[in-house]
Amino acid sequence: MIKIEQMVKYYGSFPALNGLSLQIDKGELFGFVGPNGAGKTTTMKILAGLLPYESGEMWIDGEAAVSGTGSWKEKIGYMPDFFGVYDNLKVMEYMEFYASIYGMEGHGAREYLYELLDHMGLSDKADAYVDHLSRGMKQRLCLARALIHDPPILILDEPASGMEPRARYELREILRQLSAEGRTIIVSSHILPDLAEMCTSIGIIEEGKMVVKGTVEQIMSRFNASNPLVMQFTSGQEEGMRVLKENPLTQNIASRGNSVSVIFHGGAEEEADLLAQLIRAGAMISSYRREEGNLEELFLRLTEGGDQHAEV
Repeated sequence: MIKIEQMVKYYGSFPALNGLSLQIDKGELFGFVGPNGAGKTTTMKILAGLLPYESGEMWIDGEAAVSGTGSWKEKIGYMPDFFGVYDNLKVMEYMEFYASIYGMEGHGAREYLYELLDHMGLSDKADAYVDHLSRGMKQRLCLARALIHDPPILILDEPASGMEPRARYELREILRQLSAEGRTIIVSSHILPDLAEMCTSIGIIEEGKMVVKGTVEQIMSRFNASNPLVMQFTSGQEEGMRVLKENPLTQNIASRGNSVSVIFHGGAEEEADLLAQLIRAGAMISSYRREEGNLEELFLRLTEGGDQHAEV
């Protein structure tokens, strides 16, 4: 659905994008993550056709997306990282203004706009002034505006910025529903738990390059493999410690009461074999698992340069 290869974009002498490559399949709800200045907003503006780029290639739904040419822009609904709403307009007047840009007018258009507002939970605000809406409602109104021309692709830059928890939850549910309808959605956010909960895939960008991309499960599985192995002994801890110390794949064994953690350089099969060795030695273990990380910890590790760039 969306493909970028070796994209380069400069602001003066600063490389905002430095050979960025990215592929997003149809129907994905893709979470775009990166520190400030990493290139997220630049990438999204280029995808929306709002910025030119120096070199590289881009395809939207199989069509080569060249600046200023083609029909690919019609397939995109873009929501920037600011409200983009007008004061002294009522909600329906705001929607009708944007609908008129697409040549949508009359009774049929108005009914369709009511349906969009209802989809966003704003049908009861049709006659309210835009500047009287809460921040969360303004964000949902901007999303409704981006959907007016029924685009198959949505690009949303920090749509949950400044929202309180309830409003963020409502937005997550709306995005899940839009994704279930078959739309391809790219959403950036600094609220990483929200992305981890709703996205089908995640991409982390730093210094204009993709650091890692994959499903949340794939990414966390890969990086959790380097986390400590933690086990809880009910008896036989002394025998178990002996097994751990003799195993060539273990490092940094630490115990606190009945709990033992160890850096274990092995995969799932080696983990299972180690557990069998512990049991044969007489250890009774009630819990045996990798310590789980989260997306925020992974983000900090990757953007500190501790891991190599990769696609999972």
